[in-house]
Amino acid sequence: MGCTGWRLLWLACLVSTFLQYGAVRVTVRESGLEVVRGDSVMLPCSFFTMMPLFRLSIIWTLTPLSDPDSPIQVIVYDHGQVIESPSFMGRVGFAGMPWSADIILNYTRVSDAGVYRCVVSNPPETGDPGIGELSLTVLAPPSLPVCLWEGDTDAGGNVRLSCVVAEGFPAPQVIWEKLEPDKTTLPVNMDGDMTGSVHIANVSAQTSGLYRCSVTNPLGTQHCYINLSVYTPPDNSPGILQGVLLSLSMALLLLALMVLVLWLHRSAQESKWRISHEEDECYNEIKYTPSFIKRSFV
Repeated sequence: MGCTGWRLLWLACLVSTFLQYGAVRVTVRESGLEVVRGDSVMLPCSFFTMMPLFRLSIIWTLTPLSDPDSPIQVIVYDHGQVIESPSFMGRVGFAGMPWSADIILNYTRVSDAGVYRCVVSNPPETGDPGIGELSLTVLAPPSLPVCLWEGDTDAGGNVRLSCVVAEGFPAPQVIWEKLEPDKTTLPVNMDGDMTGSVHIANVSAQTSGLYRCSVTNPLGTQHCYINLSVYTPPDNSPGILQGVLLSLSMALLLLALMVLVLWLHRSAQESKWRISHEEDECYNEIKYTPSFIKRSFV
């Protein structure tokens, strides 16, 4: 057997072995990528196969960072047909089909962050499908926070100020400040990554003022505000003194009126008695006058 015959035999054995044990080989050039929310990003996935691409199948899936237990399908290429997942409809597409499994993701969202898996198979190759993985991080500025307060705003009560931000990666830093009358930074208690609160005990008139929450990360800063008013009861000491003085004045006035009434009553009694006494004297004089006249006439 000549050299040509040996070469043909070797090639036939190689092809037979590959058909029996061959598999698609997948290469992912990047293990981790970052993108700013709203921008586009290419997710690379190269593959090598010895077979024609008539039955090529490519499946991209995502294990979301927000829900690692629920992988979702992103896009599929199967027998020349492309199928997009509803949540990625109009935002994802293959970049170099059929010679590459790379995809481009447009208008990225925070929910797009996670681990992407590229699975390539090409029958009649009999080995396991080629698999490649890469992680995608979606950077986002903080969303507009919401400022809330709860508690008792009467003097001596306790108040809790909360600042809640829905989005932002890296996780935003939360800062609480009192702006009026003097700017003061307050200690913040973090409730998870997206909520920062301030506890104010035994509030007073000095606690009243304008408070600001700032949420910031390398991509931006957002603010929200609370105008806190503490109710302080008025000082009643002057009012009590005025009430006592008014009561004393009224009592003296009533006493004077009573004295006046008694005096008028007494005066009226004395006047009546005097008039009655004078009438009696006049009656006596008139009563005895005829007898005197009679006696004098006799």
